Amino acid sequence: MTDDSLLATQHEGRRRFLELVADLRPELHRYCARMTGSIADGEDIVQDTLARAYYLLPDMGDMPAFRPWLFRIAHNRALDHLRRYEARMSESLDAVHDTISDPAPDPGDVIAHQQAVRLAVSRFVGLPPAQRSCVILKDVLGHSLEEIGALLELSVPAVKAALHRGRLRLRELAEVSPANPSPRETSPAVARYAALFNARDWDGVRAMLAEDVRLDLLSRAQRAGRAVGDYMSNYQRYNDWRLVPAWLQGREVIAVFRAPADTQPGYFIELTVEQGKVRFIRDFRYVPYVLQDALVAGLVVAGEVM
Repeated sequence: MTDDSLLATQHEGRRRFLELVADLRPELHRYCARMTGSIADGEDIVQDTLARAYYLLPDMGDMPAFRPWLFRIAHNRALDHLRRYEARMSESLDAVHDTISDPAPDPGDVIAHQQAVRLAVSRFVGLPPAQRSCVILKDVLGHSLEEIGALLELSVPAVKAALHRGRLRLRELAEVSPANPSPRETSPAVARYAALFNARDWDGVRAMLAEDVRLDLLSRAQRAGRAVGDYMSNYQRYNDWRLVPAWLQGREVIAVFRAPADTQPGYFIELTVEQGKVRFIRDFRYVPYVLQDALVAGLVVAGEVM
């Protein structure tokens, strides 16, 4: 097999795998974003989960139940993330194995679902991990108690207890008014990048790129150096798209509007800038489900909460 045919085989395998998981990715992101409290970190974990699954599949003797298997990988990756960054871990998963459900009744599943999907993504990190997992899986994603127990390796009574306590805590958190986001100044580099793009000054945009710039076009491609220029060439085909500096959970991003009449962005881009040069571009164009959680999290565009 030649190098070109080997590369083509790898690309085809990756393409088919991404097609296989396409319908599950939004659910995986809703779970991971709420487990970590971060839209961007949640997508990092989704990418890590899919890479891990793609690597493991060829060596598996029997095909696992695919959806629970992916969620189990995502769950473990999310916990690894929380431990690495020393997020609050006030109760381990094992701690709920022998607990029993509290006698007070829970709200109905429909009411709990409505409360959970409206709640800001960052609020979920106020729950211990076991409670957090159970509430997200049941009230946001609609898993059954039995499915949750199998995924988390807990008994159904333990799931009920964690779910009950998590729901109570979320209701308490929901009653606390979130702090209004502080007005922020757009960094000069991000403002210049957006202005040059909107003026269709592509030479000016390219001049902002560092020689070793890296691009992550999530779910599609990764590029570095001069190859990033092709990415810019693709944007030249769109005459009415515009970029607007924005903020998401304390991180500076750029909202992308695809038509002049659009009232909300289609997706966003994140830049890493050092000494006025763009060194890393993360483009979320091909993972549109991320925007839905970004809007729930309070994406701030041009001084306005979306």
